[in-house]
Amino acid sequence: MRNRRVNHRLAQKVLTLSKEIKRAVLSFIKMKYKFLPHTADIKFRAYGKTLEEAFSNAALALTAVITEPAKIEPRVKKSIKVESEDEKALLYDFLEQFLILLDSEDFLLNSIKKLKIEKNKKLKLMAEITGDTELKKYKTEMHIKAVTYQEMEIRKEKDKFILQVVLDI
Repeated sequence: MRNRRVNHRLAQKVLTLSKEIKRAVLSFIKMKYKFLPHTADIKFRAYGKTLEEAFSNAALALTAVITEPAKIEPRVKKSIKVESEDEKALLYDFLEQFLILLDSEDFLLNSIKKLKIEKNKKLKLMAEITGDTELKKYKTEMHIKAVTYQEMEIRKEKDKFILQVVLDI
């Protein structure tokens, strides 16, 4: 009887471990962004199945430099609209909006609820975002001076988009 209990406990631990491993693997597969080494600034890559998803994840990466996006309360809704000549300019202008909102309204991003990119003569991006404007409630790690074009990349590989951005800190 004792062996059955021990075996059952061991089986439960193995199942739990398997679930944790599955979560870790899924998390890795669904990686939104990762930070890369850079001599003086912050460099990251953001990923997405679509260009829109990759842009959303780039905004989350930018916020993660400042604080933890998941800890920010979604108390305030905002809309962002930018129009640019090409994809790199659109990415730059989009990310710059978050720095402007942070500097002017103490706005920190929690999530992007909707993001759409339209391609006509110019590229237009419209996003609905949530976050909080009570900056003092959150532990901030560092100040971002600017988004840069340095080493900026936007490319599609197989079934995903990869964006690379360097932030001046």
